[in-house]
Amino acid sequence: MQKQVILFGFLLAVLVGILKYLEYSYFVKNVSLELYIGLLAILFTSAGIWAGIKWVNHKKVGGEKPKSNEEVMKDLGISLREMDVLLGITEGLTNQEIAEKLFVSESTVKSHTSNLFAKLDVKRRTQAVQTARKSGLISS
Repeated sequence: MQKQVILFGFLLAVLVGILKYLEYSYFVKNVSLELYIGLLAILFTSAGIWAGIKWVNHKKVGGEKPKSNEEVMKDLGISLREMDVLLGITEGLTNQEIAEKLFVSESTVKSHTSNLFAKLDVKRRTQAVQTARKSGLISS
């Protein structure tokens, strides 16, 4: 954050220096103050939009999605929908995010998660992902 403040301070100092130079060359007397204010507004609006796009933390979901192993799914009795929920858990999504992605309610996701925990014999989401990877159910 300090770098951004220093950068904008430096840009402002450069801008003031340019305006002073133009003032000395009698350019300022021929152009209205409203034009300078408009140019400054455009400059800082553009800089703000650029900074917002560049520095906003976009949610990054790890590269490729893990692939499932259908044979292990059948052995463990895991349904396709439970597998979809497990893949969402593997991606680090919340129950609400998984529900939105799969077009189901959050309680449905919770039910599938409970079924997965029972079938994988685990108590937490992280354990479910670890167990699924160890058993070959998913690969990353």
